[in-house]
Amino acid sequence: MSANAPYVRPDVKVLLDMLAAMAGPKMNEIPLADARASYAQMGMLVEADPVPLATIKDLSCPGPRGEIPLRLYDPRSDRGPGPVVMFYHGGGFVIGDLESHHALCTTIAAELDLPVVAVHYALAPEHPFPASDEDCIAATRWVADNGLELGRESTGIVTMGDSAGGHLAIVVAQALAKDPAKVPVIMQVPIYPATDESSDGSMAEFAEGYLLTKETMDWFMDCYAPVPGNPMAYPIHGDQAGSPPTLLVTASLDPLRDQGRRYAAALAAAGVECHFMEMKGSIHGFVNLRKAVPSAQADVLTILAQAKLMLGRVSA
Repeated sequence: MSANAPYVRPDVKVLLDMLAAMAGPKMNEIPLADARASYAQMGMLVEADPVPLATIKDLSCPGPRGEIPLRLYDPRSDRGPGPVVMFYHGGGFVIGDLESHHALCTTIAAELDLPVVAVHYALAPEHPFPASDEDCIAATRWVADNGLELGRESTGIVTMGDSAGGHLAIVVAQALAKDPAKVPVIMQVPIYPATDESSDGSMAEFAEGYLLTKETMDWFMDCYAPVPGNPMAYPIHGDQAGSPPTLLVTASLDPLRDQGRRYAAALAAAGVECHFMEMKGSIHGFVNLRKAVPSAQADVLTILAQAKLMLGRVSA
């Protein structure tokens, strides 16, 4: 490794070397249905097994384009009023679903000892911006306002997600700060979120060879078709002052790393409590790579331990 080369964890390097040795077309070069199936198949190989829980239940709620699929996770069969975690899956607004992040959601529910509601929003390009954002806002409002129907009365919402889902966690918190639901958003946990239009810095430095590529990101954004400067499309342009306490996570080898860093700086500049964690030597997507990258499991547990500490104060 040269003096200027970035640090790569040994288990991350094993995965990257394996992927580099695999021949085949890129995700944006195959039919969309095949790209989605390939992502699901890879997940079965590289992600940890789900944690057994007392409650795993599929349900739905009304949304602007019809019913929005949801999945409720809870380590308890029933519980009294308390915080509810809303989880929005990653996948560039194009791929991913309730199954792709199923194991992660079971871990979140078990470690936080809280109900988690995962949202499967409308995907692009069939449903471009702002469909995904609107679905997540609608689903979160429904959970906040319909505790009896959900069977979990919420006293506060925690928005959480990875990548595109990290973006959505921020967008939902910003929307509900402007137009509050029945219960407030008390905390947000965006994990390597997409927050702005930038194409320099880490986007250029890690454009190739670190799982997520700039080419794939460009394809995702072409499908998503965001409006430049729109805070719902690029939440760094939103009102940060109304943001809840935030746990922001990045990975040091991620093309999106600098977008997360800039968003954390914007929160700090607005006087918002922000706990910033960067996973050194790791890559985009690590929360779904816990079988292939064992160190990622420790990262996820560290993130959730910090989230639990913060929740103990903000929900008191």
